[in-house]
Amino acid sequence: MKLFRAALLALLCASSVLPHAPGAAAGPLYEAPAPGSYELPAITRVQPHALVDSNGATASFPALEQGQVAVVAFVYRGCHEAQGCPASLALLRQLDRKLDSDPARGARVRLACVSFDPANDTPERMRELREMMAPKTDWAFLAPGDPVALAALLGDYGQDATPLENGSYRHVLKVFLVDHELRVRNVYSAGLLDPELVIADIDTITAASP
Repeated sequence: MKLFRAALLALLCASSVLPHAPGAAAGPLYEAPAPGSYELPAITRVQPHALVDSNGATASFPALEQGQVAVVAFVYRGCHEAQGCPASLALLRQLDRKLDSDPARGARVRLACVSFDPANDTPERMRELREMMAPKTDWAFLAPGDPVALAALLGDYGQDATPLENGSYRHVLKVFLVDHELRVRNVYSAGLLDPELVIADIDTITAASP
């Protein structure tokens, strides 16, 4: 877990202080388009799920209201690859700070990091992660309650997470943008973890909502 914390703190420092420093996470490969200048057709539709929050209570996920969107990252605290889960969390933290500076936009967005290692990522450990991230907006820290719920959730979103003998997981970094009709509108992977791009997508979707 110390490796996870070190990788995460390094990315947080790089993204907030020296975004283009040597060794920092690779920056975006292009400039984000103007919001509303493009469309984001639905990729797929997901279902609501009952998860466990960082207080140990059952929480409906993503539980969006009309006109809201969710930015969802699947992570596990045992990940110490800088360009894996720590990169996803660094993106959510950047978004959290940007949304906090714009309350009108922030009211339309829910952030969520969901563990796919609930056996180790207990509510207590997710609460520790929440304290580390110090969220300023609507940011949930969740995990499935049992293996059946985990399999249903990962299958629904198409998120791979294969456990390995050393206790780690083989997985592809994915961050999902979901609208209030539970349609996935974009999936961000390595090279696309640009908060300006995500903000442009959020504004494009919410501007078109009735």
